Amino acid sequence: MSATTPASTLITNIGELMTQDLEHRVLKDAAVVFEGERISWIGSRHDAPSADEMVDAEGRAVLPGWVDSHSHLVFAGDRTAEFEARMAGQSYSAGGIAVTTGATRSVSDDELTRLVRDRVKEAVSQGTTYLESKTGYGLDVDNEARSARIAAAEVDEVTYLGAHLVPAGSDPEEYTDLVCGAMLDAVLPHVRWADVFCERGAFTEDQSRRVLTAARNAGLGLRVHGNQLGEGPGVALAVEFAAASVDHVNYLSDKDVAALAETWTGWDPTTGLGTKGTVATCLPACDLSTRQPLAPGRGLIDAGVQIALAANCNPGTSYTTSMAFCVTTAVLQMHLSVHEAVRAATYGGALALGREFGNDVDGERAVGSLAVGHRADLHMLKAPSATHLAYRPGIPLTHSVWRAGVRVV
Repeated sequence: MSATTPASTLITNIGELMTQDLEHRVLKDAAVVFEGERISWIGSRHDAPSADEMVDAEGRAVLPGWVDSHSHLVFAGDRTAEFEARMAGQSYSAGGIAVTTGATRSVSDDELTRLVRDRVKEAVSQGTTYLESKTGYGLDVDNEARSARIAAAEVDEVTYLGAHLVPAGSDPEEYTDLVCGAMLDAVLPHVRWADVFCERGAFTEDQSRRVLTAARNAGLGLRVHGNQLGEGPGVALAVEFAAASVDHVNYLSDKDVAALAETWTGWDPTTGLGTKGTVATCLPACDLSTRQPLAPGRGLIDAGVQIALAANCNPGTSYTTSMAFCVTTAVLQMHLSVHEAVRAATYGGALALGREFGNDVDGERAVGSLAVGHRADLHMLKAPSATHLAYRPGIPLTHSVWRAGVRVV
């Protein structure tokens, strides 16, 4: 092997290989080969080519690494008291974000980086191989820029969420101007996306439209926190702005579902070609923690909407990095099949982040599915099939994890 030839790895004797590619393949007695970060071969273990290294899966299941497309990892402190009060019957409101803002502003860059790094490590240890994180706990120019810079060094995708909450004592219109102006300029070198919390107690429809317009004009991709606490304009705004995703979606009217479904009519799910619509990202761990109705994932899928599952790790409403917990909940309580839930937590997340495609020419390898040319992000379970994720709820089933071809667990 020359110094320029990437080392190759063969994982063989796979009991079940769930590719989550466009063909929805589930292969038995399978094998996969990757060279460097690139998957180079998939098929029956009996036909597998040789490789520099061989890993015997011993009949275990392998699936794509989780793609967590919605998290808030850049924070300090916790909100245990708020959680206890909510479990005792107090309703959730957006105002608790201010508690985290104070704690986050008070810590050093080194400490904030350590906290983010620890959360990423925790997520990876459970099979997550591609992570998005938002800003949103700085809420002034310097601290939002700091959050974006730290996130950019630790996660795969960074989303600007200066429009998370209007800080106490600030004029909402003046703060919205700041989000659309100096704050946006400060974070721009570090972010790929922008988001807005379009919800009562956060940002109005008009303010949200201003934020989305400014972000689009700055060249950022768009996402929306919408319809979490009740029916509202979030979904309609996401559709109007062709946002990559609208997240939470707990309270949807028939009109909302139809609008989301309409965005997917120009996209071919068998080829991935055409005009992508707006992904509906469901956050079941958050729904349980806030005691909101679970997002209607079953109805969205049946209507033709592409959905994602994400952990929404944050200190107030979903302090978890466990995508497996989200998959389990989606199967047991949202009425998704195991295959649908795993797909939403892998390929669906990649769709929401615009990372479902990639090739050797552009160098942007696809994540969220296993196919030749895609990034070698693999999650091996301590089980013979992915069904065990829901069949054995609460049991840690991650055996091994490869991220871009490197074994990290």
